[in-house]
Amino acid sequence: MAGVIGIDEVGRGCWAGPLLVVAARATADLPAGLKDSKLLSKKQRNELFDRIKDSCKLGEGWVQSEEIDELGLTQAMKLGVSRALIMLGADFDDKIVIDGNINYCPDEFMNVQIVIKADRSHPIVSAASIYAKVLRDQHMTRLSQIYPRYEFDKHVGYGTHLHELMLRVYGPCQIHRKSFKPVKALILNQTGSQPSLG
Repeated sequence: MAGVIGIDEVGRGCWAGPLLVVAARATADLPAGLKDSKLLSKKQRNELFDRIKDSCKLGEGWVQSEEIDELGLTQAMKLGVSRALIMLGADFDDKIVIDGNINYCPDEFMNVQIVIKADRSHPIVSAASIYAKVLRDQHMTRLSQIYPRYEFDKHVGYGTHLHELMLRVYGPCQIHRKSFKPVKALILNQTGSQPSLG
């Protein structure tokens, strides 16, 4: 699998914060212990993070909440994949393995393999998964300092009970995805009108 690009994302289902797609290509031997980031502890992910940076070339495709609201999730995923591949410097004939069951790669990339749970079977996809998870969690922790009342450092934007409670008390902030049904429903309940996505 030398030279293969692995792609995974984190934050797709979050109520707040960006989506992050990562494309990874090994430039040295990958570290041992790579697996789906959800199967690792926070400590294990953080320990692997620097080793992944040392052994891979990485492309990051950040898509902000405003873009997700404007484009919808499918197009946002495509944009994130495109940005990650551009940052990585991928060529159209590169072999790519993407986690999931949908090909979000631009049509120009012809050698794309779609694998469900690829982050459990392809170490380079696991590396992308872990790197994306740690990087986005760090970003959401920084955002929690800007929006402290929402405690983003604890739930990193996912739809937890705590997050729902903070939304009910304070309403959405700038980084909430106002097109997502749970957030939109809370806005409707509070204002009685459709949220502005502009």
